[in-house]
Amino acid sequence: MKTLSVLGSTGAIGVQALDVARLHGMKIIALAARSDVNKLAEQVEEFRPRYACIFNEEKAEELYKKIAGTGTEILTGMDGLCKAASLDSADLILNGVVGTVGLRPTLAAIEAGKDLALANKEALVSGGEIVIEAVKRKGISLYPVDSEHSAIFQCLQGSRKEDLKKILLTASGGPFFGKKLEEMKDVTVDQALAHPTWKMGKKITVDSATLMNKGLEFIEAMRLFGVTADKIEIVIHRESVIHSAVEFNDGAVIAQLGVPDMRIPIQYALTYPERLESPTKPLSLADYGKLTFYKPDFTQFPCITSALRAAEYGGAAPAIVSGADEVAVELFLDKKIPFTAIGDAVSSALENIHTSSFQSAEDAIEAVEAAHEYVKELYGKGKLSW
Repeated sequence: MKTLSVLGSTGAIGVQALDVARLHGMKIIALAARSDVNKLAEQVEEFRPRYACIFNEEKAEELYKKIAGTGTEILTGMDGLCKAASLDSADLILNGVVGTVGLRPTLAAIEAGKDLALANKEALVSGGEIVIEAVKRKGISLYPVDSEHSAIFQCLQGSRKEDLKKILLTASGGPFFGKKLEEMKDVTVDQALAHPTWKMGKKITVDSATLMNKGLEFIEAMRLFGVTADKIEIVIHRESVIHSAVEFNDGAVIAQLGVPDMRIPIQYALTYPERLESPTKPLSLADYGKLTFYKPDFTQFPCITSALRAAEYGGAAPAIVSGADEVAVELFLDKKIPFTAIGDAVSSALENIHTSSFQSAEDAIEAVEAAHEYVKELYGKGKLSW
């Protein structure tokens, strides 16, 4: 059984990955979390990894006191996160970190020649072809963890790339499907976090409500599967049973179905090519009765419109929209800006930030940081207020 290093172990993806690891007796060599000392300490107590990384260095002393006697070595900060991502003794790195902070450990894992189960979509969005070129150069395996990209990955197995006509990227539509933009100006945090089908972390749940998540996934699909934007069609599928599909030149469409539970794609990434017993309940199509599909109306969701424009622009544009979204969502969750201001911030950043170069990971990080500062400046000037 594989030995894993789990980055983002206290978040939604990490916790569910450890459910899978527990079920199948996988060994955990490293755990990494941003700042949740209590949960990380509980995980260390159970899995006894060699390393535990706390990204927030101010929390290191607290973690040290909680896990004293376990024999686990404490790592901190970005250096610690990158070390956890590149351990010789790890067979597979699961990157479940949220945000563009996941780019550096993603590249660290690749450069170390480690196979990678990637849930951190921002690494592919902001890093673009830099990440894909590194994967090709090092010859490692990159397994998608997002349910949509895992579905596409599964549907394409055994087929030739030249036979692919279109990727059908499904979207739940979030909690505000069918709403007009003006109806969403007074959306509360609790309403935005009430996703109709998935249980996820706060950031990705808000991104699902603005449809930004689908825009990021659109760009991610372009990177992962080497296709142009015209080869991807977004379809609203409210039940979240068909996780995505692919259409071939002969008109055949192959879809991957399952209950909306992230442990299915997580397990497939961790155990590929094996299909083992899953901790999820089986899918009963009869219980659902019917599955519905709709064409998306992007005019009411400026976040996804900006993301699709960024995909067209290329270069640093995807990094800019991803970075702008990070800060805007944080401001919304802190109840400092209205829900609709997230889209305003992202579209403004895309149109007003210009970078001269995009050839390295540092260029990507600089573009993200420029977007961070831009949105903070907008907020400071009162341009994102009610």
